[in-house]
Order: sequence, then structure tokens, then C-alpha cells
Amino acid sequence: MKFLDLCKVYIRSGAGGGGCVSFRREKYIEYGGPDGGDGGTGGSVWAEVVDGLNTLIDFRYQQHFFAKNGVPGMGRQRTGADGDDIVLRVPVGTEILDEDQETVVADLTEVGQRVQLARGGNGGFGNLHFKSATNQAPRRANPGQEGVERTLWLRLKLIADVGLLGLPNAGKSTFLAATSNARPKIADYPFTTLHPNLGVVGVDNTEFVVADIPGLIEGASEGRGLGDLFLGHVERCAVLLHLVDGTSETIAEDYRTILTEINAYGAALAEKPRITVLNKVDALDEDERVIARKKLEKEANGAVMMMSGVAREGVTEVLRKLRGQIDDDRLRHRPALEEEPWRP
Repeated sequence: MKFLDLCKVYIRSGAGGGGCVSFRREKYIEYGGPDGGDGGTGGSVWAEVVDGLNTLIDFRYQQHFFAKNGVPGMGRQRTGADGDDIVLRVPVGTEILDEDQETVVADLTEVGQRVQLARGGNGGFGNLHFKSATNQAPRRANPGQEGVERTLWLRLKLIADVGLLGLPNAGKSTFLAATSNARPKIADYPFTTLHPNLGVVGVDNTEFVVADIPGLIEGASEGRGLGDLFLGHVERCAVLLHLVDGTSETIAEDYRTILTEINAYGAALAEKPRITVLNKVDALDEDERVIARKKLEKEANGAVMMMSGVAREGVTEVLRKLRGQIDDDRLRHRPALEEEPWRP
């Protein structure tokens, strides 16, 4: 299945059915009077989060979604049938944006969440509705209300606990493959990863989700390489794991490049908790490890962990550190429990 995280859709709710002008005419029935029914309500357009989806690829093949119109009213006081609703089934983490791609209509983050995007038009009143003591034979009925037509954008931001950052070939996909059942493409050339990958990682009987996004390069915020198109998938993460290639001759510059790009991206990404790891240390001897670590600690102005995804060296320690940050984040966002009044 191909990965698609941004698409444009055109929706229209159904128009309401018109009211009916009718009079009761039956043999042997005197004073029949008006009996025109109301029109039915038009169908609405909804968006609903369903389980089992992680891409918007279905909306590449169908972009137009039009709900059914309401049926007009009929004689003998019969109300028209309502139009059928139409439901856009989207994955968890979908943002619905207005046509300007800036105004957020809805942010859907839980399975089963449902939002109305366009309300169906009300049905018109039949002439029975206008009967009164002074107007016992009304010859008027209302037309149905028009439907709502909108152009919307769907943008997917994957729900993950940990987001991987780093230059191309920093070892992000290798780390994901070594710690989960995910099988991302791994090769010895840049930009092997072309779309985000998710993996479920377990440590000490605890599981969390890790998102691997394509590598960033200098100028990504200006569109170089794959740009910062996929950084939105790590906006919801509790912690960022920044991997730096320990075999690189420009370790400090590599670290600085990623930091510059996430600062340019904004969205408070640079303020998220971040764990810096010197990766591929299996290719370094003890002296080289010490030198590389000191360079990175000086640039990062903080502690740096060491790891090798291929040799699985230091992986468990990194996972435990990530789990601790995730637990802290969940505690920060846990709603405060209101104290119930004491009861005897």
C-alpha cells in the first residue's frame, strides 16, 4: 500500500426536499383541507476515525463526496424521506483543513471520533404546515434548503511516541528494524527511506510506537532533498531520538544541521524532549569513541548516549531512556483528578 499523507477532497451535503401543496379530496369526505407533507432533510457529510488505516491513499482515487438530497413531501400528509449521509473514513491523526490549508476544521486523534463537515439542508414545509383559522386553504409551500459545498484538505500526522531524527544514512531505519518487527528499506545510499515507517518497540514489558521519517539535509526547510514534508509526523511525539553517525568526519556540523532545520520548521518541535545518541559505534575503537563523544557533547551541551543498531550495543539503554521520557510526558498530560467531597 502506498503512503499518502496529504490530499484534497470536494464535499457537498444534500439539499432538503421541497414541501408539497396538496388538498385532501376523497369521496364522501367534506371539508378536506390541506394535506401536503414536508420535504425530507438532505444527507450530511461526516468524517470518522477508523482503526486499521495509516494512509490517505483511498482519497487519491476518489476526491468527490456528495450526500443524497432529501425527497420532496407528498400529499396525504406524507413527509419525504431523508437523504443518506456519507462518511469519510480516515486514519487516526488526520487533520482536516479548510481550503486555505491553514484553518483547522478538526483534529481527529482517537478511534471512533466523528465530526460533521457539511450539514444537510432542511426540508421545506408543506402547505399543511401553514393551515390556520384564518387561512384554511393555504396554497404555498417552502422549497428545501440548499446543501453546503466545501473544498477541504486532509493531512495525516502519524500518532507515535518517539520520532527519529537524523541525516540520511544516520542509522534510523536500522534502529527501527533492530528493535521492532518493522522492515524498512535499508541500503548504503542516501534517502533510502522515502516515506514514514512505524514500528512497535518493546522493552521491559512495555511497548511504544516509533516513527522513522526520511532524513533531513541542510536546506530542508527551503525544500532541498525531501524537504521538511514529513516533519509533521513527529509533531505529536512525546520525545525525539536524534541519531548522529559516529563514523562521520563532521559530527558537530551534522548535529547542528538537524537542529537548524527543526528550528526553522517551528511548531514547537525544537522544544520537545530530545535524546542525542552517537550511532554506529561498532565501527569505532575505544579512542575514536571517546573523541567522537566529546565532540558531540560539546556541540549538544549535554549528555550523549552511544549505540550500534547493527551490533545491538547500547540499544536497550536507549530504549529505557525513551520509555522514561514517554512516561513523564504521559504524567504531564494526564488530566487532574477532581477530589470528590467527603461522604460518611
